[in-house]
Amino acid sequence: GLARQEVPLMYVPSGRRNNSRGTVMSGSAIRGRQGSERFFTLPAVTLIASSFVLGMSDFVVVGILPDIAADLKISEVTVGNLVSLFAFVYAPVTPLGSALSARFPRFATHLTLIGIFLAGNLLCAFAPNYAVLVVARIMIALVSGTLVAVAMTYAPDVTTDKFRTKFIAWVFSGFSIASVVGVPVGTWVANTFGWRWAFHIINVLTIMLIVGMVVALPRNSHIVKIGFLPQFRLFFDRRIQLGVLTVVFGAAASYVFYTYLTPIMRDEVHVPEQYLSVGLVIFGAACLWSNLYGGKLADRGRGVEPLTHIRPIYCAHAVLMASLVVAHWVPVYGALLLVVLGMFMYLQNSASQVLYMDVASQSHPGSLNLAASLNSMSFNIGIALGSAVGGLVNGHFGLTWLGPVGALFLLCAIATTTMLRPF
Repeated sequence: GLARQEVPLMYVPSGRRNNSRGTVMSGSAIRGRQGSERFFTLPAVTLIASSFVLGMSDFVVVGILPDIAADLKISEVTVGNLVSLFAFVYAPVTPLGSALSARFPRFATHLTLIGIFLAGNLLCAFAPNYAVLVVARIMIALVSGTLVAVAMTYAPDVTTDKFRTKFIAWVFSGFSIASVVGVPVGTWVANTFGWRWAFHIINVLTIMLIVGMVVALPRNSHIVKIGFLPQFRLFFDRRIQLGVLTVVFGAAASYVFYTYLTPIMRDEVHVPEQYLSVGLVIFGAACLWSNLYGGKLADRGRGVEPLTHIRPIYCAHAVLMASLVVAHWVPVYGALLLVVLGMFMYLQNSASQVLYMDVASQSHPGSLNLAASLNSMSFNIGIALGSAVGGLVNGHFGLTWLGPVGALFLLCAIATTTMLRPF
């Protein structure tokens, strides 16, 4: 039992997979021979689609923030708190849920979690007041991170070692595609039909996703024989600690300003109201490029190597972030800068996921599910930290100073990647 679990999740040799497809796959329905040459198989596309739906639910509040505030007669800052609350719940629950999920049959767990996700979004769509909306967002936050981690564990079953970083990058890119297409569409729907319809669309997509999962995903499991608590020994690994901190600081830097992206475009860069959704699409496209290019950066080595190579990128990012202060006086520069900041936003994602998975498979093979969840956990601690700090800065000093504060977090990320280099 344990021997099978110790095969690193991300690199089951393709030869072994083809020889014993009955045990590792769900048979020919999932992958014929073309599976080794084709990346976009039905199971892989289903898993990318799942992160798209999760991302849409995560990010949609940023786009419809003013509509919710107006309808429920509360301030925009109060609705903005939903973003940080979501992240505060998501971050600690994700590793717990992932470690727990490793002990149950994977497919049944996956379906149960997506069912809870659907219930939370239904509650959002029909929430009569802010309190119900808070409960609904907490429900969604409780399962979202574990859903991403479970999706990552399908990698050896739905793709080959050659496509490992590409699969990681595309699952993360589902979130970017959501910010490119989902959030602006959600914003447009909210403006046209009311904000609740943004959640109705998410619910329809979730039902379609569940059908896709039932049709396409393999039913095998890698149930761990290690206990619940021993999996958390992973956190005592210095490489993991530094990797987590790097992602926390990198995400916090971006979310200091991203939480207030719509007000920044409206008040600092002076984008006319009717073009705000176009601005969100362009920013989202930059984020998508960021995720996919991040996959290429993650191909540069194994273990901690790819993340240490991100250090010069953090340096450039810090300088650009600090210059956001100029946007108030030079709106054209501000508009271009926002696009460039979007291109920097997710460059670390695949590199950090490679670090977590490689370190776990090498030193802590029983903790692979937990390792798969660390990127989501770290990023959301960063979101919570960044959006909370952004709220304080915006409240006390105004939108103009969000950039320089974000740059301070990037200096911390530069420090942690420097400390990773000896490993």
